[in-house]
Amino acid sequence: MVDILSVENMRKSDAATIEGGVPGTELMYRAGKAIYETVEWKAPVGIVCGVGNNAGDGYVLAELLREAGIECTLILLEDRFSEDGRYYFEKCTKTDETGNSCKIDIRRFEEFNSFEEFGTLVDCIFGTGFRGEVKGKAKEAIEKINASGAYVVSVDINSGLNGDSGMCGKGDIEGTCVKSDITVSIGSYKPGHFLNMAKDVMKQKVNCDIGIRPIQKPYYLIEEKDLKLYFTERPNFSNKGTYGYIAIIGGSKKYSGAVRLAAMANASMRAGAGVVKVGIPNSLYHDLMPLILESTVFPLSDDDGELVFKEQEISELISNVKAVAFGMGIGQSDATGKCLEYLLRNYSGTLIVDADGLNLMSKMDRELIRRAKGRIVLTPHIKEFERLTGLSKDEILSCPVKHAETYALDTGTIVLLKGPSTIVTDGVRTYIVEAGCSGMATAGSGDVLSGILSAVCSYLPGRKPDQRDGSAIDLIEAVAAGAYINGKAGELAQKKYGSISMIASDTVACIPEVIMGGLLPTSENKSCNLS
Repeated sequence: MVDILSVENMRKSDAATIEGGVPGTELMYRAGKAIYETVEWKAPVGIVCGVGNNAGDGYVLAELLREAGIECTLILLEDRFSEDGRYYFEKCTKTDETGNSCKIDIRRFEEFNSFEEFGTLVDCIFGTGFRGEVKGKAKEAIEKINASGAYVVSVDINSGLNGDSGMCGKGDIEGTCVKSDITVSIGSYKPGHFLNMAKDVMKQKVNCDIGIRPIQKPYYLIEEKDLKLYFTERPNFSNKGTYGYIAIIGGSKKYSGAVRLAAMANASMRAGAGVVKVGIPNSLYHDLMPLILESTVFPLSDDDGELVFKEQEISELISNVKAVAFGMGIGQSDATGKCLEYLLRNYSGTLIVDADGLNLMSKMDRELIRRAKGRIVLTPHIKEFERLTGLSKDEILSCPVKHAETYALDTGTIVLLKGPSTIVTDGVRTYIVEAGCSGMATAGSGDVLSGILSAVCSYLPGRKPDQRDGSAIDLIEAVAAGAYINGKAGELAQKKYGSISMIASDTVACIPEVIMGGLLPTSENKSCNLS
């Protein structure tokens, strides 16, 4: 897993590194050198500098480019410098021992009508501490960078983008932010490299370790290699019960979504569930039956397509299942609310709540959630999370990790907050799953995710992989694994059908390719040919 540090954690860690004996000028030099070594430079290079340490990284870079014989120009927005930045700026302006000029062209921003003369532009305007909206000369500079046609390199994070939230300005998609070809993160990635608008403004990103160790607990980026230990070839001496019975409870006359429920059930099977039982209002039975073959349909009493809560039926449905997914298209009647309350009070396995289930939960006393008998996984998108928390959309988007952690810790749940990148947290540990794509913004994608989650949560938690320490994956890691599989399957579907035309069932069809192609170790069958 890769560490992700909040802006505040990074600031404190940087300060602690300096206090520990590494001068700030040394860290700045390491940053500039890392940028220099990471990028394939196309001359002439323009380095657009603000006033802080981010600009100082640019001054170091200018020196290194000069030494390599690559033509470069420092473009200054202001004549103000940080202490360490001034040290390197003065090196850019001094003559060498023989009296020769350093040959670095230094110009003021006002001298440029455009930046079209440059082959590469380096964005050193703001660092990760930037907040708010971009104004004045910085706004003009960013607009010129984006219009230049040059290869754009952003240092640490794209100027205009919030390092914690990945939001630009007020959240308007037209907000002012550098659009980079590559973003070179310094020290550690920040949440803003992954969340919200980040994917739309960074074509590529790379992190450069310059020797700063986190002093507070980081968040973690899930990678494919982190999951390989948990997806192993299944032994022949096993059966469907080994891999978990799960139940999916959803659907109503108004929101029948039979196709979506079928996709969800198929997603569960493709993700490795042993048995899937689909609990639906009885009147939807004939709609769903032709759409699924491998799953079991469990009719529930209903009144004109609305679920009627009968304790005996729900008890029978969940009696032997390891995971329950509840809420997809089920409506928000009193009866469905009673069904959810029953599950919270009586079901001891993993309960995944989505869609209408989340809306029902937002009306409940939180104490009922806190005292739930089993483990609860919530999968809200931003609007659903608004209802759960009482916070506004803008409040959530401004600090998505913080608010997800706070709610998870308060309720004792695992929160999977959906977005361009997914946040998975229990309030103590937080994982970010970058997998996913814009084509997944289509009806049914959330149902597919819940289907995958119900599967992996039925057979992964507590499983002991082949590790010397005998450690086992726990529920929060299983949820992160499910989000990863879902996102990667969506990416494969988008490659095949495009972001406009792909539908949720395309993601389901790609689940085996993700598991076989990346997570599951390949086994080699040997044969003996005597001919």
